[in-house]
Amino acid sequence: MKNAISWFEIPVTNYERAKQFYNTVLDTEIKDHHMPEQNAKYGMFAYDNDNNGVGGGLIEAEDQTPSTKGPTIYLNGGDDLSAPLGKVETAGGKITMPKTDIGEGGFVAQFIDTEGNRIALHSWM
Repeated sequence: MKNAISWFEIPVTNYERAKQFYNTVLDTEIKDHHMPEQNAKYGMFAYDNDNNGVGGGLIEAEDQTPSTKGPTIYLNGGDDLSAPLGKVETAGGKITMPKTDIGEGGFVAQFIDTEGNRIALHSWM
């Protein structure tokens, strides 16, 4: 079975600030893959390309606009959502929906990142 999502992009207005925010909150390393031919700064989240893992990136480009409206991207909150959620505000974001139990589906939360995007987290604990 294939994943419903294969790739996502989060628009940003300040690539370095956004990269630092997501590196801190998700305890990850976003790797630079800038696209100078498109005048775009780009960074990729870690993902398992060998096993059809879902991947995504941050993009700073002229036609990219952060928003709290539109689709909701749920990022992996790890084993316990409390860990990354606890870093959101100290990293410059704002929690808009605290950790919420959704029954058999685990837990979710939402925040506004440093760029003005509404993003969600999901975990099983």
